[in-house]
Amino acid sequence: MFIQCVGSREPDRPHCSRVCCTHTMHSAIELKKANPQMPVYVLYRDIRTYGAREDLYREAREKGVIFIKYRYKSKPKVVREGDDLVVTVKDHVLQRDVEIRPGYLVLASAILPPETKDLVSLYKCSVNSDGFLQEAHAKLRPVDLSVDGMFLAGLCHYPKPIDEAIAQAQAAVSRATTILSKAVMPLDSIKSYATVYCDGCAICVDTCPYGAITLTDYEEDEAAHKRIETNKALCKGCGICEATCPKQGVYIHGFTNEQLRAQLNAVLENV
Repeated sequence: MFIQCVGSREPDRPHCSRVCCTHTMHSAIELKKANPQMPVYVLYRDIRTYGAREDLYREAREKGVIFIKYRYKSKPKVVREGDDLVVTVKDHVLQRDVEIRPGYLVLASAILPPETKDLVSLYKCSVNSDGFLQEAHAKLRPVDLSVDGMFLAGLCHYPKPIDEAIAQAQAAVSRATTILSKAVMPLDSIKSYATVYCDGCAICVDTCPYGAITLTDYEEDEAAHKRIETNKALCKGCGICEATCPKQGVYIHGFTNEQLRAQLNAVLENV
């Protein structure tokens, strides 16, 4: 007997592990090939053998694998009676409880996201609501992290079968070679910079999501002062620092207050 979605698609873990249904179909088919008379049960919430894998589900049905659907609010109950396991599940067709005593019980447990807290804190990359590393853009940059020069593939991104992980790894290698093949990497011209009004309050240092701003010492009129300094390689020109600074102590090239005001005035003139 196989029970699907054990720990998956729960309120605190809503993602689908994706590979479980396919592996269950493979195993059930092999069991039926080894012994066609063997009763094989699959308790499931939804069968998600997407794409060409749907043929496996069809083959399992044709070979006599018995599928019983259960609902989230009426999950199968497993108890031990002596040396036997007793599984009780409500059949959605019969609308009554069915008791099965399987010789073997296989649970399709959830695939959990890796522990990425230290990695995310160090490289300032992002994770999605399920805890997996998130790509920069699902369509335009599917294997790039939000941090330039970092790419992802495999289960750190989301649960996927081996063929998809290999394809994603090949794409990540291809993206990496575009960087490694260049002798010089040009930087975007839109970067933050400190103005004469910066007094080193360091508010922007704490709010910068890329860790591109640091506090430095400088001397003026024989007195020591603090001022921010931007690492041009790390800065993405997002503008959070400029929006946060209450003193106009940091600007983004091309997006000063005067330039933004001029853009708004130009737009409003045509309204």
